[in-house]
Amino acid sequence: MRSSLRTIRTGSSATTAPASAAAPAPADIGRTDPAQHIPVVVHAADPISRAGVLTQLRQHPVIDLCEEAESRPGTVAVLVGETPDETMLTRLRRFVRSEGVRAVLVVSAVRESELLDVIESGVGAVVWRHEATGHRLSQAVLAASRGNGDLPADLLGRLMNQVGSLQRSATGHAGAPGQGLAAREVDVLRLVADGFDTSEIAGKLSYSERTVKNVMHGLTTRLHLRNRAHAVAYALREGYL
Repeated sequence: MRSSLRTIRTGSSATTAPASAAAPAPADIGRTDPAQHIPVVVHAADPISRAGVLTQLRQHPVIDLCEEAESRPGTVAVLVGETPDETMLTRLRRFVRSEGVRAVLVVSAVRESELLDVIESGVGAVVWRHEATGHRLSQAVLAASRGNGDLPADLLGRLMNQVGSLQRSATGHAGAPGQGLAAREVDVLRLVADGFDTSEIAGKLSYSERTVKNVMHGLTTRLHLRNRAHAVAYALREGYL
């Protein structure tokens, strides 16, 4: 999914404010409010991988790195490994289901047999290890913290194919959609599946961003879905997309 991150730059010709001015310097805007910070814990199978991810994320101004014992509501867990094996999936389920943590996977590959397990376990974002730059990692962490999905395009395509195959094998044909999603929920999810973010979806559907967020919150709450990626998987499984 595309990122909406923006960098605030201070021009070299900025006028110096009087000493009595209360306004903050431009460089401080968006950087000093603790409420905006995202607590992040990093888990890896080896210390070198963990150190590398910590180094990349440490550079982002709104990411607060912490230990697992310091996890609090809103924490994002970054799990690093070669593939999402059973050990990683068990830890992932504990984080998401028991502790309410949002998850980012950084892996080299996801096998077909693991794909649905990964999404239905509550993963909000997946980053390929060979693409795990500081920007890409922070993009995934921010998306997961907002409850957005952030899946590589090739992984999303494989997910769509796999769910379609499962549905056809279960029904003998591409079955009619089940009950549960309203028309505008389907419209929003179709654009989510295409990789658009909240502001882009709002523009395409002539909704406000608040309406898009309310639609997503309503359907994920009503259907007990964990995040946008899980909602897309549900819509695919039920034949809406």
